[in-house]
Amino acid sequence: MYAIVRTGGKQYQVACGDQVRVEKLEGNIGESIDLNDVLMVVDGDSVKVGQPVLENAKVTAKIAEQGRAKKVIVFKKKRRQGYRLRRGHRQSYTALQIEAISA
Repeated sequence: MYAIVRTGGKQYQVACGDQVRVEKLEGNIGESIDLNDVLMVVDGDSVKVGQPVLENAKVTAKIAEQGRAKKVIVFKKKRRQGYRLRRGHRQSYTALQIEAISA
């Protein structure tokens, strides 16, 4: 059984027991969170597709980690102008441990 959920402007395929990194969500490590934007649920031969989301469907997950990704270097340059810009960026994320899928 797996589901397609939408969070942080992205879509993820999740199954029970999976750990997935999503855009930063508020909460502390160990707290339980419900993802209500469930787009599709597949259970064997049974496929339920939402228009656009499924009513009364939710994915229950536990916050496993709050962290920041590796640094990405942003470098801009214009030739012959003496313009060079170097910046770093670290994106925040939340790691979720999927516990249950209910349709």
